[in-house]
Amino acid sequence: MHPAFSVIFLTTLIGTAQGLFLALFSSQVYSEFDLLPGIGDTNFYGIGAAISLALLIGGLISSFFHLGHPERAWRAAARWKTSWLSREVIALPTMMAAVFVYGLIHLMKLDSVAFSQGEINLSTSLFVGIFGVIATFALFLCTAMIYACIKFLQEWSSPLTVINYFLFGTASGFTLATALASFLGLQEQTLFLGGWAIALTIVVFITRSASLYRNSRIKHKSTVQSAIGIRHNKIQQKAQGAMGGSFNTREYFHGKTAMFLKSIKFIFMVLVFPVPLLLLSAAIGNGSTEVLVAAFIIQYVGLLAERWFFFAQANHPQNIYYQTV
Repeated sequence: MHPAFSVIFLTTLIGTAQGLFLALFSSQVYSEFDLLPGIGDTNFYGIGAAISLALLIGGLISSFFHLGHPERAWRAAARWKTSWLSREVIALPTMMAAVFVYGLIHLMKLDSVAFSQGEINLSTSLFVGIFGVIATFALFLCTAMIYACIKFLQEWSSPLTVINYFLFGTASGFTLATALASFLGLQEQTLFLGGWAIALTIVVFITRSASLYRNSRIKHKSTVQSAIGIRHNKIQQKAQGAMGGSFNTREYFHGKTAMFLKSIKFIFMVLVFPVPLLLLSAAIGNGSTEVLVAAFIIQYVGLLAERWFFFAQANHPQNIYYQTV
């Protein structure tokens, strides 16, 4: 498939935003039950929510560049009963609303005790956060299933697609949250979030490696015979049926060489996994904010390369027919 940069930025930006919100909520839950110290007056949750909302808005804006008629974008939600894209269109603003309310409560210091039972006191923002977490998981599922539900694109049609979308977003979000906690001088939160960022990065390395191994061994169901409707055993294609390019050759094939694909694969395998892991391991103990910020930036650049490779690797069956130009 031809990777569209608007969709690449959409999926990576909102994925990081989702992971960041999950990191904020996890930290708050631990603090509510005295498993982590409080954040004092740093307003870690409010600032983090503002960053998460900004990333969500950035992803939403980038998605409009992929539309032929952006003014009709609102119609995309009409098919929510059958379309994962329509469900994503609903889930994204729902999460944005939850993050906005969650951040507003913390920034304006409007939080209060909503539930009290014995020594347990649960705040209002915690309940808003629970709704936000549900919306976050729904958005992860909808975004990933847009691709995983396409059965004839066998590289995408796998539970690993959903798992990797969730883990990539969560890992990058926790890395960003670690850098933010370090910047605000929250040592315990830095260690907590950094440890989770390392663990999530290791897990997604395993699952992405599994998907790469699976895709390298796929036996495609479509053949030259099925592509052109002729069941002869020996078919040799000499031309694509047209003198020049077409919509099919532009949108359903990346147009790059095999060496270029290998280079992109090497780049994202290095930038997403070992480099951030080394930087996180070296910096979370001494609270080096600059190194942690560098870890997030490097990992995000690697995610852009990974998402490009994800789209490019999908081999549309129509390419069998148009393989010879």
